[in-house]
This record gives sequence, C-alpha cells and structure tokens, in this order.
Amino acid sequence: MDTPAKLNISEIIDNSSLGPFQVGICVLCGLCLIMDGFDVQAMGYVAPAIIRDWKIPNSELGPVFGAGLLGVLIGSLLFSMLADKIGRRPVLIGATLFFSVMTFVTAHANSVPQMLAIRFIAGMGLGGIMPNAVALCGEYSSRATRVTVMTIVGNGFTAGAAIGGFISAWLIPNFGWRSVFYFGATIPLVIAVAMLFWLPESLQFLVLRGKDFNNVKKWLRRVDSAAVADSPVQYVVTEKKREGVPVLYLFRDGRTLGTVLLWIVNFMNLLNLYFLSSWLPTVVRDSGYSTSTAVLVGTTVQVGGTIAALALGWFIGRLGFVPVLSTCFAVASVNIAMIGHPGLPLALLFTVVFLAGMGIVGGQAAINALAATYYPTALRSTGIGWSLGIGRIGAIVGPVLAGQFMALHWSNERLFIAAAVPALISALVMLGIRPSTT
Repeated sequence: MDTPAKLNISEIIDNSSLGPFQVGICVLCGLCLIMDGFDVQAMGYVAPAIIRDWKIPNSELGPVFGAGLLGVLIGSLLFSMLADKIGRRPVLIGATLFFSVMTFVTAHANSVPQMLAIRFIAGMGLGGIMPNAVALCGEYSSRATRVTVMTIVGNGFTAGAAIGGFISAWLIPNFGWRSVFYFGATIPLVIAVAMLFWLPESLQFLVLRGKDFNNVKKWLRRVDSAAVADSPVQYVVTEKKREGVPVLYLFRDGRTLGTVLLWIVNFMNLLNLYFLSSWLPTVVRDSGYSTSTAVLVGTTVQVGGTIAALALGWFIGRLGFVPVLSTCFAVASVNIAMIGHPGLPLALLFTVVFLAGMGIVGGQAAINALAATYYPTALRSTGIGWSLGIGRIGAIVGPVLAGQFMALHWSNERLFIAAAVPALISALVMLGIRPSTT
C-alpha cells in the first residue's frame, strides 16, 4: 500500500490569502471581544450612578473593580490551558454563554457585597475570551497578515469598551444603570449561538491532537480549495505535540526571558489601563462635570486606543514591535501625568486622555499580538492567557490602589503623576524584549 502524501497545514495557512472564510472567523472572534470589552468596562461607566444610587463613598467600589478583575485573572489562567487541551472553539462558546448569563445577573445586584461576588464569577468567564479569540484568528491567518489581523481583532475589546461608553451615556440617564447590564447580556447570547453554527476549530490544534480529520478537510477546503486532494493524505504541522503542564513550556527552549518580560509589560500596562477605565469617569464627575460628560471623557480613552490599534499593525509590520510599543508607552506616560493638571480646559483634557488611550489601550492589542507570535500553536492560548493573567494582577492593583489613594485624599495631580510611572516602566522593559522576541 502506498504511503499517504503529507499535507502541511501550517504551510498552507501561512501562504494563503485572507479569504471570506478567515474574515468570517475574525468577525465572530472580534464580536466576542467587543462584548468582552463592553462588559469589563461597563462597571467603570455605571460607577458614578451606582455611587449616587446606593449613597456610598467612591472607595467602596474599589474592591468590586478588583473582584471582577480577579475573576478574569483566574479565568485567563485556567481557560487558556484548557483550550490548549480541548480546543479554542468549545472554550470560546462556553465562556461567552457564561458571561452573558452573569452579566444579566449583575443587573439585579442591590448591594456592594452582591455586586462583588457576581462580578468575580462573571470575570472568570470573561477571562477565557481574549486568549482564545486572538489565538484562533492568528491560527487562520497567513504569515504576511498575522500580526495585523491579531492586532485588529484584539482591538475589538477596546472598541467594545468605547462603544459601551456611548451606549452607557445614553442608557443611564434614560433607563438607569441596570439597563447597561441588560444590554450587555443580550448581545453575547446571540454571538454564542452564531459561533455554534459557524466557528471552526483551529486546524493546527486538530492535527496536533489527531482529531476530526473530516473537519480538517472541510475547513481546509474553505481556506484553500486547491490544497485539498481527494486521495488519502496525512495532515501534519511544523510543531510537535507537547504533553504535561503547558505553562512549564513557557520557560523552556530559550523562552524564559521573553516570557518574564512579557508578563512585566502586561502587568504595568493593564494596571494603567484599568485604573483609567475604572476611575476616570468618577474623577471627572467629582471635578464638577455631569455624569454624561464624565462617561464621555472615560470613553475617549477607549476611542484613542481603538484608532491607535488599527494603525499599529501597519507600523509594527514595518518597524517591529519594540520601537513602536516603547514609543507608545513613553507618549502615554507624559499624557497620563498631564490628566491631573489642575485647571486643565475640557478640550485639552479630552486631548490628553485621547493620547493616553492611544498608547495604553492601543498598545495592549499589540502586546497580545506579540505574545501570539512568540509562542507556538501548542502553547499559544497558554502563552497569551498567562501573559494576560499576570497582567490582570496589575489590573486588580490599579483600581484598588487608586481607590485607597482617593481615601487618603490624594490630589488628582498627584494621583495621575503616580499613574504615569508604570507606563514609563513599560517603555523601558520593551527595550529589553528585543534580544528574545524580535
């Protein structure tokens, strides 16, 4: 009997064009991330209304922000490893359904302890979205378009947070803060149903695991119909299957330094991102502006990040991750420090917030793309998930620490100067990543 011809899935995808099938995958994953961003950011947008409704001091909501992000941290670590074992598709669909239900439950919270518990549980589901959505898009993208695709899709999180600001600014005055969570629960349910019908599994994952070769053939034909033959073939990939605990492989084969530096950058950047996302609307409202204006200022962070992320893929493709991201974080550091300057005109406040968002929020989408290109298929979800998971520790520290500084009556100027330091550290650490990841 003749030996079946070998068909290298990795090479076919690397050399493919970005067709309708891949675009459809990116759209579904992007929609997941849009609602992920909407849900994570929603708490920051409704915080001023909750504080007024429940008649509580600002600092009481600090632990609620932290609890939600702690749940995201745990979900990122657990579900990313699970996805490298059972696949991206089931984890993405399950996590989307779960956080849809928990977002609905959030709308029924009536006290800080209830909100804290619900947001922690919801966060666990949210943690499974980002690493798997970015990984799956990268695994269906060609070598030439991979960084750009992952950056744009990862930007869905930022776009969702920005869209959430505009929607919240309209919903809260007209229907109350609970309506924000009702909206945030409905859309993910629709997306999850769509994924059940149209979202494929990673071809590289299926081949590595020796699963569902009929589906491999079916989905490969959608990528490149000319590559699929009727005669028997053996599907292969350029990587080896790995057994054992995936996270341990993040520190093998010369990846230790790159892994540690990626974790540091994620920690510092997400500390800044979630400090700005969680507290900026409240700080602006306390400065004498209306709730709608405060929410729009907070939304400007996400708008700046959305616009920046769309352009970063192009710049990174030509200049590399290191110079682009180190510049982003340095610019962000300067503008974050300026946010708290006393007497800043509203137009200038919008401008510096926009520039800070370009560096911090836009830069985060590129960090995720960097992690996805750094790790092989068998470790990709784990690599992205743990990098984000460690970053979530910073995301917890940022809002909680800022709440404590407010309780100590720090001035806005002092608060934002302190917040500029992590962005400066991110810029410097990016320079150290060059030897191991570029």
